[in-house]
Amino acid sequence: MAEPGGPLSGIVVLDLSRALAGPHAAMLLGDLGARVIKVEQPGTGDDTRGWGPPFVGPEDDPISSYFLSCNRNKESIELDLKSEEGAGLLTRLVRASDVLVENFRPGVLDRLGFSMERLHELNPRLVICSISGFGHDGPEGGRAGYDQIAQGEAGLMSITGAAGGEPTKVGVPIGDLLAGLHGAYGTLAALYERERTGRGRVVRTSLLSSIVGVHAFQGTRWTVAGEVPRSIGNHHPSIAPYGSYSCSDGMLQVAVASEGQWAKFAGLLGLDAADPRFARNADRVTNRAELNTEIEAVLATGTRDEWLARIDGIGVPCGAIRTIDQVYEWEQTRSQGLVLPVEHPVLGRIELPGPPVRFDDVAGGRAEHLPPPGLGEHNEAVRAWLDTLDGAGPAD
Repeated sequence: MAEPGGPLSGIVVLDLSRALAGPHAAMLLGDLGARVIKVEQPGTGDDTRGWGPPFVGPEDDPISSYFLSCNRNKESIELDLKSEEGAGLLTRLVRASDVLVENFRPGVLDRLGFSMERLHELNPRLVICSISGFGHDGPEGGRAGYDQIAQGEAGLMSITGAAGGEPTKVGVPIGDLLAGLHGAYGTLAALYERERTGRGRVVRTSLLSSIVGVHAFQGTRWTVAGEVPRSIGNHHPSIAPYGSYSCSDGMLQVAVASEGQWAKFAGLLGLDAADPRFARNADRVTNRAELNTEIEAVLATGTRDEWLARIDGIGVPCGAIRTIDQVYEWEQTRSQGLVLPVEHPVLGRIELPGPPVRFDDVAGGRAEHLPPPGLGEHNEAVRAWLDTLDGAGPAD
């Protein structure tokens, strides 16, 4: 297989994961040019192949759009890890790989005969990225982890949603996605370290740690200030005005993050910037309800686009609230390489959300991107590659 180029060109990633967190981590490494071999259960494959609707493609063999979202730049091989043949082939793959990604429940790999110690016996240079729901140890380390469960347990739902409303999940599986991102960046650090030490190590993250790790100022509101954060809708808890507002024909968002911006924004709206209720940010946060009422009374006199132009004209950050289709039609999105065209063997030319990192204006730094694979599409190719590594020559 030709090298795709990219910073991780020449790195082989063995993806034993399924669902979203692990596959997302492996996909990010694939975006950077690594060769990613996805191991799937024979006949059924990754759970996400059945997640839908929406499905696309032929009615007798539909393809999940969910699966398409997290498996680009991968090859697929079917392997029964519980069988003797499967264990043998997995052993060969481990020896040939630089990175292994897994998100089994803690202890599953051990029962299959591939503990972390055994994996490093087979390949001392192997970097192992292990993603769990709540951590691999601790009093609840063995719990199964699904994104919405973790969002609730990690406090994210308690600070999301309308003020006084019920706890609300984020609109994407943010715990899974963050765990994949953290797993990938930890893997990159371990690969860099391996250049000095010659040995791989185990990189661990979890949905719990990935969500708590991005609590940011909401975390220190409690740990330092002793204040329990609550959801307040579309307004910032520590900055005002910073949130969404209604105009005559729709909504816009504005972020006034400094006193200089406040003076400009208040002047544009005809408000008194020196009003004691609103003079300092702390005053504006305390009196947010009154401030928002006065702001919306002015914004209601014009359209969203009129106000966006005027606010942008004074240098205060503002923006529209787009639907998903509008985002992918937006020229700015496309200019950033965030819409990735690929040729799918069944669906033809499709567009996928693109890599979030560019190198020299190349998406992911990779010259050519692969569509998500069909189940077992690369069974023969991967075996033939292993044969060449073993010195047996190409498979018949």
